[in-house]
Amino acid sequence: MKNDYKHVEDTRITISELMLPSHANFSGKIHGGYILNLMDQIAFACASKHSATYCVTASVDTVDFLNPIEVGELVTMKASINYVGRTSMVVGIRVESQNIQTGKVNHCNSSYFTMVAKNDTGKSINVPGLIVNNDLEVRRFLKAVKRIEMKKKRRDEFDSDNFISETYLKDLENHNVKIELNG
Repeated sequence: MKNDYKHVEDTRITISELMLPSHANFSGKIHGGYILNLMDQIAFACASKHSATYCVTASVDTVDFLNPIEVGELVTMKASINYVGRTSMVVGIRVESQNIQTGKVNHCNSSYFTMVAKNDTGKSINVPGLIVNNDLEVRRFLKAVKRIEMKKKRRDEFDSDNFISETYLKDLENHNVKIELNG
């Protein structure tokens, strides 16, 4: 078991890539799936750097594409460990695009990948703790804790065997849904 701690700045990774026509979707913008693939790669690299072992993606939270990315723009992804549990890490990723001709930078999205450290046989293993040095790092850690708590609460509320849809029908009144329950 690794009992050591690592500073957030020691986990940071930045990658940049020029967006090519082969990365574009039918509307001429860079395909979101391609960006997600790059994000998964940097999350793996960041988590592996922190844990010094192979890591797998357990979940992806909050992928909101804020601005489209154009062919010919330089995409830069910045990743760091925001939170660590016993065997898992939350990697925060910021994606920016830059128009090379004008220098204009757009924030395209920020996302959170939960990665789990694995040993050679595929068993989850403990990861080093995290040293936070400033308010931003503390805030990121606490936001990850809150996202984890909210996810657990949502799972406990809606995935239990005790779920009764009738309890929630009033909550659906102002939504674009038609309810036709059978039995």
